[in-house]
Amino acid sequence: MGEEVEAQEFTRADRTRHREKVRRCLDVFARMLRDARFDTDDPMTGLEVELNLIDEVGDPALKNAQALDAIADPDFQTELGQFNIEINVPPARLREGGLATFEANLRRSLNDAEHKSADVGAHLVMIGILPTLADGHMGVHSISGNPRYRLLSEQILDARGEDISIEIEGGAERLRTTADSILPEAACTSTQLHVQTSPDQFAAYWNAAQAISAVQLAIGANSPYLLGKELWRETRIPLFEQATDTRSEELKAQGVRPRVWFGERWITSVFDLFEENVRYFPALLPITDDEDPLAVLEGGGTPNLSELRLHNGTIYRWNRPVYDIAGGVPHLRVENRVLAAGPTVADTMANAAFYFGLVRALAESQRPLWSQMSFSAAEENFHVAAQQGIEAQLYWPGVGQVRATELVLRRLLPLARHGLADWGVPTAEADRLMDIVEQRCLTGVNGAEWFVRRMGKRAGQDRYDALRATLLDYRERMHTNEPVHTWD
Repeated sequence: MGEEVEAQEFTRADRTRHREKVRRCLDVFARMLRDARFDTDDPMTGLEVELNLIDEVGDPALKNAQALDAIADPDFQTELGQFNIEINVPPARLREGGLATFEANLRRSLNDAEHKSADVGAHLVMIGILPTLADGHMGVHSISGNPRYRLLSEQILDARGEDISIEIEGGAERLRTTADSILPEAACTSTQLHVQTSPDQFAAYWNAAQAISAVQLAIGANSPYLLGKELWRETRIPLFEQATDTRSEELKAQGVRPRVWFGERWITSVFDLFEENVRYFPALLPITDDEDPLAVLEGGGTPNLSELRLHNGTIYRWNRPVYDIAGGVPHLRVENRVLAAGPTVADTMANAAFYFGLVRALAESQRPLWSQMSFSAAEENFHVAAQQGIEAQLYWPGVGQVRATELVLRRLLPLARHGLADWGVPTAEADRLMDIVEQRCLTGVNGAEWFVRRMGKRAGQDRYDALRATLLDYRERMHTNEPVHTWD
């Protein structure tokens, strides 16, 4: 979300011109999928992690501008909230030691950033939702300085026509609140995993990513608290779905699709997703440039398709299609946005290895999983896993209802190991990371479970005092880089 745009107002003519241009981009994209050469020979993988900033006592530190100035590293970027920053780890090939490279780069960069940002009173924490956020942090004043964020917030609120309503029912507690901006979205910090793929294989990789999203959530949940309430084990999911919802209650009742979207069907081509974007969703940022994409393509160049890409960036699929250009050559990626940040770099890399291995094994299977499973079952799994976390019971073809941990241990870990071998990941590296996932399932402890249990030991304290103390315990253990299932 960090692309720079200038603050502006949009006229009706701007929107008409943008609609025509984005449709022209879509036509050119369809032609490129038929005729153009995409970079597919040696696929890259990528990793991004969104981080929270806290002060010495565990409260949010609204200091991302100062922290970024202190860190002075182009891999770190601004995010929506002043208590957020993001690190983009350089892409790598898994067969060339990519997982170890990601881990080393991430640890080194985070340690260096923590050392520098601490000087301005901002400490880095990897967690899905900062549990010490309070109502006072949720206003427009907490939005980062990049004009894009305020512009996007204004456009979403204008499209909605009323304040954003947040209503989440947990097991024992319930949250009901409203917001006059999209700032609550900033509470959601994630780990984003990228897999480059060919146009021919994109549908299989996207479908596989959708099918396993629930399993990722169940074993990686790390967002149990929001605004002082214990809610879902992965509260990021309902919060993000509601915080950027442009629909009024009447439009919801009419079946208008939400901008944070699991989807509604298995796909046969990457074109399906971009075509849905254009067909279903009006532009939030109708910014139009002067490029003629058809002229560029026919002239032997690679069109930027800027309008199509910017529009895609305002539709928040949990598995998002990405069209990008590197070295003048276009490529496609599946961007997996399911996982919360944290708890440690070791846990993050175990989650990444599990995803990279499993998605490859399923995408290249002789009998596709999605041919045996309805899309609605995958979507139901997704929300059950977000609500129940590591205790979730999921539907799986050939098994029926099964504990997520049992499914991982008996069926999915062997598949993930096979997929990692196909990527060219050394066996010792795969074993180390898959052992973390295995032990997490055997102990039944992920980030959310640890945090809730730790809070249970402080049941007699003021809720926010307990959240601060537990968050500081969490941060201390995060720096050990010992996986979360070993913390206690």
